[in-house]
Amino acid sequence: MAAQQAALQIDAPVAAPGPGVAKRPKKRGVRNKELGKRGEDAAVRFLYKRGYEIVERNWSCAVGEADIIARDGRAIVFVEVKTRSSLERGFPSEAVDQDKRSRYERIALAYLAQCDDTDVPVRFDVVAIVAIAPDRALIRHHINAFSGA
Repeated sequence: MAAQQAALQIDAPVAAPGPGVAKRPKKRGVRNKELGKRGEDAAVRFLYKRGYEIVERNWSCAVGEADIIARDGRAIVFVEVKTRSSLERGFPSEAVDQDKRSRYERIALAYLAQCDDTDVPVRFDVVAIVAIAPDRALIRHHINAFSGA
């Protein structure tokens, strides 16, 4: 499994309210969702800059949701994006366990069932992102992170 790594600027957070406006702290679930969205946006830019064609974002079916579906040459690539704000709970890619991998394989089958051209290589990648500052992130791209059994 090859991995590509880069530091990439991600979108800066929304500006703080002006003077005299109290800023309420956001709940952890909201912060995590915003961090995940920023991570997915950064992953899309990262892949696009490397020549991937982004076909779908947040494609969902009865089985679950694929963060990104892209084309790399002829291959259809299903990309799981994991974003964390620190390494306190380990590397983001460590969160892609066997259950997540099995779910992604079923998502891929559901997606391919609706495609006309199914005689294409299929690959499963993981893009792991650690936000190191509000506008900076370390990105590690695990190419062919796992394969269908």
